[in-house]
Amino acid sequence: MLRHLSISSSPIDQAGPLQGCHIDAATGAVVCFTGIVRGDEEGRTIAALDYETFQKMAEYQFHLLFDQVEKQWPVKSIRLVHRIGRVPVGEASIWMEIAAPHREEAFAACQFVISEMKIRVPIWKKALS
Repeated sequence: MLRHLSISSSPIDQAGPLQGCHIDAATGAVVCFTGIVRGDEEGRTIAALDYETFQKMAEYQFHLLFDQVEKQWPVKSIRLVHRIGRVPVGEASIWMEIAAPHREEAFAACQFVISEMKIRVPIWKKALS
């Protein structure tokens, strides 16, 4: 399985979702997920979220999740970008792309990574007014 992980303070470029994606004769689905900062956090209006991380541990935990994906589903590639620092409302904080033979596998793997990262990856957010 091809992997790409980036944790960066730069805005996430979503211009070409299939650019760099691993597509071959066995690839039947590509699922892309973008998490956008919304203007409401726990019932209050916000202007941005500030993301902090312990980067080396976050990278390690993401790769453990990718290992689990590889064991559980026949995923061809996974690309994930997580933004850190101040992310204004309306901008992407995370972008993920998963290529697999079938849509069920791609959707399941994407949902798994998003759900598990919130539990296991040391990235913390703070709402800013």
